[in-house]
Amino acid sequence: MPARRDFPGRRWLNIGLRSLHLAGVVLAGVAIVGNGAFSHAAAALMLVTGFGLYGIDLWAQPDLWKELVGVFIALKLALLLAMLLVPAAAAPLFWFLLVASAVVSHAPRDFRHRRILG
Repeated sequence: MPARRDFPGRRWLNIGLRSLHLAGVVLAGVAIVGNGAFSHAAAALMLVTGFGLYGIDLWAQPDLWKELVGVFIALKLALLLAMLLVPAAAAPLFWFLLVASAVVSHAPRDFRHRRILG
């Protein structure tokens, strides 16, 4: 495995983006559970911060997109975009993404980083 690339402030940028991303998740959950409404702002926040986090990860580890976790992140971003384009599907997509993200992020490292492309 090639060495991981880094830049000054990467960790703090990652922490900031992840914190905003989680705020978007909470806002979306509150909107969906609280009143059944879809929050475009929450989905947009998750999408923008998700692209930022994925970009940092891809820069640090260029082959990430070939691994299960990298493909899964791309799928999550596509489903977030689907939430914006098809608000009627937002609630089931939200719950799918929440559960699937927890499973993949806590799966063993050799599973998450299994190479599935290229």
